[in-house]
Amino acid sequence: MPVALNRFAAALRVLSFGIDIQFYNLLRLLPRPSLSQLILFEGDHSKYSEKSFLFFLAIRKIIVASLLLCSLGSRAFFQSSNSLASENLLTPTHREVPRAPDFDPINEHLLVALAQYLGKEQKFNDEATILNLRSAGKHLILKDANGLVHKSSHIRLAWRKKRFEKPKKVSRYVAGPFASFESAQRFASKLPINNDQIHIAHPLDWEVWISTGIDIPRDISFRKKEEEIFYEIQPVLIGRSTEILLKGPISIAAQDGLIWNEGVYFGPFALKPDAYGTWSFIENVALERYLEGVVPYEIGSRAPKAALSAQAVLARTWALANLHRFAIDGYHLCSNVQCQVYKNPADVPLEVRNAIKNTSGKILKWNNKPINAVYHATNGGVMAGGDEAWLMEPLPYFQSRLDGSINWNKEFSLPLFKNSAVKNLLQSTDGAYGRNHRLFRWKRIYTSKQLIEAIQIRNSRFEIEGPLLLNVLKRGPSGRVLALEIFDSNENSLMILRLDNIRRTLRELPSTLFVVNELKEGVWEFDGGGFGHGVGMSQAGAIELAYKGWDFQKILQHYYPGTKYGNFQY
Repeated sequence: MPVALNRFAAALRVLSFGIDIQFYNLLRLLPRPSLSQLILFEGDHSKYSEKSFLFFLAIRKIIVASLLLCSLGSRAFFQSSNSLASENLLTPTHREVPRAPDFDPINEHLLVALAQYLGKEQKFNDEATILNLRSAGKHLILKDANGLVHKSSHIRLAWRKKRFEKPKKVSRYVAGPFASFESAQRFASKLPINNDQIHIAHPLDWEVWISTGIDIPRDISFRKKEEEIFYEIQPVLIGRSTEILLKGPISIAAQDGLIWNEGVYFGPFALKPDAYGTWSFIENVALERYLEGVVPYEIGSRAPKAALSAQAVLARTWALANLHRFAIDGYHLCSNVQCQVYKNPADVPLEVRNAIKNTSGKILKWNNKPINAVYHATNGGVMAGGDEAWLMEPLPYFQSRLDGSINWNKEFSLPLFKNSAVKNLLQSTDGAYGRNHRLFRWKRIYTSKQLIEAIQIRNSRFEIEGPLLLNVLKRGPSGRVLALEIFDSNENSLMILRLDNIRRTLRELPSTLFVVNELKEGVWEFDGGGFGHGVGMSQAGAIELAYKGWDFQKILQHYYPGTKYGNFQY
């Protein structure tokens, strides 16, 4: 194509040169026109009886225009070719979906996924679960991208495969799995790669995805995944006698609310495809209403006023600091324990509403940005630093400190690096904040068989028979286990579980604040304290401090020292 254009342009130039000579000879025989007549052709040309002048002039204009088009066409072709070549070099890492919109500081609405991975059964040729949507009053109104409108008090949706005319390819480097978003984010932040080429995804576990068109540093462990996609999963509307294929995104309005998981949600709602070939059911919810579905389920609606207010501030802060959590899938937050538990915002006690209202718009800040406002049930009497829970840089407001009365702080001192020091702390409770929680102290038993089964859930390639041996390899300043090494009966090291991956693998453990005792060959007792990661506010501790008369700002400063309480500024 470009060769032909160039040859044609060369011929036009030769022709143009010959016409220019004839044009010049003609002008010598004609009276001299004005400048405007020659250039703008605004004068009266009737005095030029020779029609040859106009003929040659018109031909020359056509040739000049043709030369210009040839030049532009050739350049556009090469630009297009270069663009296509670039696209071919950078195969998409995943099924592209619109990213989550930026948070609107005026409307303050969040996109929260009430259900994820819808239609996943279709990927394995199983019958997909039907999505039942029921109105709490007037009809639901469903609209799809093709303009279909369906009104009903009960909408039933299923999922079907639709084959592509031509297979699509995705290719990526994958790192992980990571036990948490925080660990995946820390790993991604350390990569010497443009952020636009890095995605944090959660197909099953947290992973980091990178384009295969990028040079990966050799010292970083990645696996390459290439996939050819032959079909897409699409929702269908189930009628009495027929099914209608829908095209996303799909909106659902519920004037009187929608019944979901034994609660009522007000929406509006949407069904959107995600990055994994499945779908998400999403609520567009105002931030303050979202908190009404979080606060009572995170700390309990019967908590004292100061504890409820502290929880409201933290839940608001956490949400605003984590708007990018599911960016790859086109929404902000989920509604399960991977985010904050969110359910039934319609059933909210007055005390919870007041706690949210009285702290409206307020967050905790560090350097004028929302802090990473994590919290947990109870810390067992000692707070953990952030880097004792996740693969992350230490943060000044997450400190390893004893959490109790003056006497409690006198009885023990940090760091608790030795097993004996941790054991002594676990044998005491008097003076520790939050000690009334049922998991302030706990015991768990694991046999070698149970350990192997737990590991195989996370790593199906792990195969070994016979008893295992355990050893706490490293502790943090708060006494929490940072590395747990597992050996076979011949004392050959099999693996090392680190940080949050310890509890992610050994799911029966409420926390990583424990000591391990071998009761007999192949039987291990974990003697521990606390429930959760131990970072930030202990909810049981906050409740006790509220009963002691502390106000919510004092509670927040106790657990997040140095932070500022104030309005959110986007």
